[in-house]
Amino acid sequence: MDEIFGVILIAIAEFLGELFAELIAEAVVAVIVRFFRKIVERSLAIPSVFAVPAYFILGCVFGFVSVLLVPHPIVHPSRIHGISLLISPVATGLVMAFVGWELRRREKQAVRIESFKYGFTFALGMAVIRLVFAR
Repeated sequence: MDEIFGVILIAIAEFLGELFAELIAEAVVAVIVRFFRKIVERSLAIPSVFAVPAYFILGCVFGFVSVLLVPHPIVHPSRIHGISLLISPVATGLVMAFVGWELRRREKQAVRIESFKYGFTFALGMAVIRLVFAR
């Protein structure tokens, strides 16, 4: 029974660790996008067809940077290897969608990464790189 409880706790810790890392990275990207949006006119907005792969690639880049900074898994891997590849991007996308919803509710303009689709895509890219390269 203790072993099952330990596995559950490790899985939860892995999920929360990945979620936290992805949210921090996405917050940094949101700040950078807000800064550059003030510089670049809206007419230069990237179409969604190109933005989705761009956010995935950006997530991969942040994943590589995170592996350079923390080369080992954030939390000891659980028996269900790769579970964070599924759960963590979905949770991160939901949190970013909530952030975007809250900003729009307060009549502020949200950036693309503050939506489920782009938040999920960014987090998936980051999670894939961390899964493959963090040892």
